[in-house]
Amino acid sequence: MKHRKLVIIPTYNEKENIQDMITAVMELPGEFFLMVIDDGSPDGTAEIVKKNQEVYSERINLLQRPGKLGLGTAYLEGFQWALKNDFDFIFEMDCDFSHNPNDLIRLYEACANREFDMAIGSRYITGVNVVNWPIGRVLMSYFASVYVKFITGLPIKDATAGFKCYHRSVLEGINLKEVKFIGYAFQIEMKFTAWKLGFKLTEVPIIFTDRTKGLSKMSSGIFKEAVFGVIWMKIKSIFSPYKLNQSGSI
Repeated sequence: MKHRKLVIIPTYNEKENIQDMITAVMELPGEFFLMVIDDGSPDGTAEIVKKNQEVYSERINLLQRPGKLGLGTAYLEGFQWALKNDFDFIFEMDCDFSHNPNDLIRLYEACANREFDMAIGSRYITGVNVVNWPIGRVLMSYFASVYVKFITGLPIKDATAGFKCYHRSVLEGINLKEVKFIGYAFQIEMKFTAWKLGFKLTEVPIIFTDRTKGLSKMSSGIFKEAVFGVIWMKIKSIFSPYKLNQSGSI
């Protein structure tokens, strides 16, 4: 059976990377489709995507938004589009090549036989596999995942990872309208919710390489959201148990 696979990539000012990323995804075996969600990049990122649509036709889709509306909201719009268009496996990844496009195949293979419902590209499952990050940022990221596991019990070593493969059943089972966070806490919330709903998660070891082109989108506000968001998730899970989305709506 041939599975329909969609890679969702949010962008803001990624003209240095977007062409190479499109080419890399389009050349992967197994026919991956691509959805670029651009938040009004003034550098012309969306125009580069449009030129590639002329080459790759229906395999590349572009959603243009008026400004920076947050990572989480971009993915949620992409998820809704993916479900409406009958994709079986939906992927999250960054545009800056910190996530290696070749690893999309490994994430897919981890879920393809339905042994697992979500595969997470993990920097920490086999040690610390991070390249070109200053030691302070490595420690902050690593201990953020330790903190998440301590507070929530989530059995994942890379809780903030943004490189993932979902089977569509996970996104159908989560009430996407109730997802609260828009920054890096979004990544934690999606994993925690899927785990609480009984979906099977696995980690696939990857090597994370910091961007060499363009600027990082990390901010102190995003980090604070993650710190306090974890406590909110734990409290919510105690007083309002997670339930599968039964409405049939997305």
